[in-house]
Amino acid sequence: MSVQNLPRFRRPYGIFLRIRFLNGLQYRAAALGGLVTQFFWGGLTICLYAAFYRSDAAAFPMTFPQLVNYIWLQQAFLALFFVWQNDNEIFDCISSGQVAYELCRPWDLYGMWFARNAAHRLSSAALRCVPVLLVAALLPAPYGLTAPASWQAFLCGLLSGVLGFLVVVAFVMLLYIATFYTLSPLGLRIAVSALSEFLSGGLIPLPFLPDGVRQVVNLLPFASMQNAPFLIYSGSVTGPAILSTMALQCFWLGILFLVGRLLMRRTLRRVVVQGG
Repeated sequence: MSVQNLPRFRRPYGIFLRIRFLNGLQYRAAALGGLVTQFFWGGLTICLYAAFYRSDAAAFPMTFPQLVNYIWLQQAFLALFFVWQNDNEIFDCISSGQVAYELCRPWDLYGMWFARNAAHRLSSAALRCVPVLLVAALLPAPYGLTAPASWQAFLCGLLSGVLGFLVVVAFVMLLYIATFYTLSPLGLRIAVSALSEFLSGGLIPLPFLPDGVRQVVNLLPFASMQNAPFLIYSGSVTGPAILSTMALQCFWLGILFLVGRLLMRRTLRRVVVQGG
């Protein structure tokens, strides 16, 4: 089959995604350093929570095994769901003015950057998730990763993970677009990364927040990132709540994607390349 006859997605977005994914797999030393950090941080966090659970386990909204599953999944898929895991080359491309070359190429810039950021995250996670999951599963109870309560929980957690990943990429696209309006994206990236890490359950799982705060946070797009799939897999979210959680993920994915494309179109109509 010739290149001209390939499906539209694979010409060029799918091919570009594959190239970026394979390129990201080359950074094995960085992945090894990240593995050591994630094992240490995950174990330290679990030990910290274990001290609190020994005092009164009934006072917490999640059982200790559910919490352990949440933490190990968080460490395994850190690169997929944390907003600060960005493709710095895109920020540099905008800040340096090299985006002018991107605008001359015959492709949709939003779609290309979306594929590029997705590939960057997938390649980083591919090098780390399997070792973390294997070692975590071999740890003695109750400190190791356990299987989900049912195959339905596993499948729903997997599908929710895909949705959460796409929500993260669509949200990060807004950061890239906002960089067109700033001289430096550093301040915006720090503020958004800190806020999103807390509101997505990166610091503490969202069920641990006070009731009034949690009800509001659960409606925000951040709760549809890592929080949703991890709670479904761990069994903290069950029954009809799974469907409503995934429906909210679909809602935010559609909103963020639509807003991102509209903003990108409007931005490129009036873009001013720095230095030109």
